[in-house]
Amino acid sequence: MQLRRADVLEGAISILDEYGLGDLTMRRLATLLHVQPGALYWHFPNKQTLLGAIADHVLADVDAPARTVRWDEQLREVAHRVRNALLSHRDGAELVAATYASRLVTNGVRERLASICIRAGLTRENAELTADTMLYYVLGQTVDEQSRMQMDSVGALTDEASPLFESPDPTSRFEFGLNLFVGGVRHELGAAERI
Repeated sequence: MQLRRADVLEGAISILDEYGLGDLTMRRLATLLHVQPGALYWHFPNKQTLLGAIADHVLADVDAPARTVRWDEQLREVAHRVRNALLSHRDGAELVAATYASRLVTNGVRERLASICIRAGLTRENAELTADTMLYYVLGQTVDEQSRMQMDSVGALTDEASPLFESPDPTSRFEFGLNLFVGGVRHELGAAERI
């Protein structure tokens, strides 16, 4: 059987979900696929491009058309979609954050957020800064959430630390920050109108 790019991607995602990002190595992936490590490089020239492809896969459904019309509701909807996509894979937020930092993600979620902000009335420059800020808020919040879930699952959180994380619950904490963010965008739009 000939090794396909989709096989490599699928195998890498299965390792990510079972063992985590730290244990996703090309050697382990080659062993899982019963090939020599060099065979993987026909499909992905290096591990970084493989990680970028995984990140694109994780975010694939995020860019679906919005179900709402108002810009603030669209920002919230996309933010929740990104968070849900990240939470659907072990270390998903850490993986996507790393690939965003290295500019290996080709998914259009950043442009989608910027477009929403432009339609709301921000300049292109401010809309792009807003999109970056929102993405890094979602990524940072979700990295923290996933790290705490993993620490809790192995009993690494003390009884004193666990209630702090649970009150309020992670979704409520995320929503609180998202409301602050949208309020800041609304303020920026109002300031632009007063000029």
